Formats: sequence, C-alpha cells, structure tokens
Amino acid sequence: MTSNIIFASNRLGVIDNDQLQAMLDKFKLGTLISFEKTANGAMGQTLFVTATEGNFVFKGNPLYEGQLREERFFIENLHKRTTVPVPMPYCTDDSGEIFQWKYALMPRLIGNHLNTIDFTTNPNEKFVVAELIAKTLLEFHSWKATDFGDLNTSDFSINPFEKSYKHWLFNRIMFWLEDAKKYSKITTEDIWWVENLLKQSEDVFEKLKTPTFIMGDFKPGNFLIFRKKDRLEISGVFDFTNSYFADPLSDLIKMVTYYIDENESDVAEHLIKVYFAELNEDIETVIKRMNVHMLHQRILDWGCAKAMNMVTWDNNLPFYKWMEFYTNSVVNLLKLTEGSRLFDNKKQFRS
Repeated sequence: MTSNIIFASNRLGVIDNDQLQAMLDKFKLGTLISFEKTANGAMGQTLFVTATEGNFVFKGNPLYEGQLREERFFIENLHKRTTVPVPMPYCTDDSGEIFQWKYALMPRLIGNHLNTIDFTTNPNEKFVVAELIAKTLLEFHSWKATDFGDLNTSDFSINPFEKSYKHWLFNRIMFWLEDAKKYSKITTEDIWWVENLLKQSEDVFEKLKTPTFIMGDFKPGNFLIFRKKDRLEISGVFDFTNSYFADPLSDLIKMVTYYIDENESDVAEHLIKVYFAELNEDIETVIKRMNVHMLHQRILDWGCAKAMNMVTWDNNLPFYKWMEFYTNSVVNLLKLTEGSRLFDNKKQFRS
C-alpha cells in the first residue's frame, strides 16, 4: 500500500482532553498538560501532546488498513538495523475504545526542520547537513530485500510488484502523465519526450537486482536537525507511510530537487559525492536511474501544482522543457564526479 500515492486525508476531527488523558492513562504516561496540531503534520493525522511524563506525537485515523502496523514495523526494524534516530517506542492501540479509530503514540524527537535553520553565520554547515543526509540514506539502504515490492502487513512479507519493478515504475509514470492531462496541457511532444527517456533507461532497470528499503518520502519536513555542543546531527527521521522496497537511488530525489530549487546545486553535489563515495557505481547507469526517478517525482509535482493552482514556475512552460531542467541538472551534478573514484572509471559518463 505504501508505494501508492495518497491524496485523501482522514483527519482527526474533534478530540477532547478526556480522550487524550484516557490514552495517557492506557500507556501510563502521566497527566495531560497540553496538545496542539503539528505544523508539518502527516495529512492532518498528528498532534503534539505534552504530559507530565514527556512530549509525544499522537497519530490517528489511519489513511488505509494496516498503515500504523506498517509504520511500526519499519520503525522497529530501522531501530534494530541502523543508528538513525527514529520515534521509539512506537505504541499502537487497535481497540477503538477511546477514539473511533486506531492510533499510535510515539516520543516527540528533538530538533528543527531544515528549512527553519539559519545558515547565514556559517554557510558551510549546509554541506555538513548534506553529508548527514547522505549517510542517513546509506544506513537506510543497507537493509537489503529479496523482492521489489510493498510490505504485506498480515505477515510482514513483501508483496512483489506485478511483472517487475520496471513494469510497475514505468507504467506508473505513464499513468500520472495521463492524469496530468486533466489539469494541464500535455502535448504529443511531452509524451514523446517521456517515452524516449524511459526507453533509453529500460536496460538499467531490467538489470537492477538488489532492492533495498527506501523511505519513499525523505524531505525537509520528515527529519530533524539538532546542534549537539559544536556539531550538527540528524536527531530524528519519521513518517514512513510511503516506505517500500525498491531502487535506493529514488530516495535521493526529493533532497536533490530541494537543493536545486534553492539554487544550491553545490550542496546537492556534495550530497551525491558522499552517498556514492564507497559504492563504485557505473555513472551512466546512475544517470539513467536517477533521471527516471526524477521524472517519477516531478510528474506528480507538476500534476498536483496544476490541479491546485500552485504553480511556482512559468505556467506556459511545456512539461518536457520543465523536466529537462531537472534531468539536465542531474547529469551536470553527476558529471562533476567524472574521473573520480566515486564511480567505475571504466564506464565514465560520455558527453
């Protein structure tokens, strides 16, 4: 389920003090002091809850059956397999006794979101954060799987994608391209451009054999940064509703896009260099994979922005021209590593 895009939201509705106190009593977490909506909440599902025994995040009214079981599985496994701070313990209540739906309660992690941190006094800290992001994703991707697919929450096995990962991914891109026609002008030239990019990348996805855990939504709103004495650290990663098992490079896209849009390509370059430092990948293969993942993400962003009238670029720009800016940016960032030990020097990028 988590590899599906979810637009609907089951919001919490009205919650009163007595209900939250009953929840705290259930988990022996003291007396309720206060609660408030989260500024970056997961689709209206979350509250900050302060009690005498600590600060917590309440998450309820699941978007789909098994959402909280799934997130708990991912969080508990990441806690065991990595050193990345995640919200543990992740407590759940399926009884429906207090609320009309299932809910989870977890500790509130310390730190601040990336886009709230002032780097003006020390701009080099942006590169420190990029390095922390790369190392965090590498830890996530050390969790290898046997199949490309979603988690089955009934037995915590993997439901493989139908036919193949390539088939699922390419079909999904074409589905969202077709969907974008409802809200924007998609021309035959746009379609040709997308089909050509996918055709040029078929071989690398057919050869891809090692799926890993991917968070699926690694972005500034889903991790926290904390200054511990004189150094920065990632103090928490959360919201694993979009996690599944696939190509690890897809997890780089949202942060690379963030830095490109912030005119900080040098920071994106540093993230990429740190991530690939020990992987010895073929650069041409990496370019093809990352550009397909960039297309996958950006077609969703395009359709959403057009549908909601929230376009932040030239509204008359053709889709393929808009996409070319991002795919060319990926190529340029990776070309900067040409000849370095980060990639297999026998198969360097050929311009």
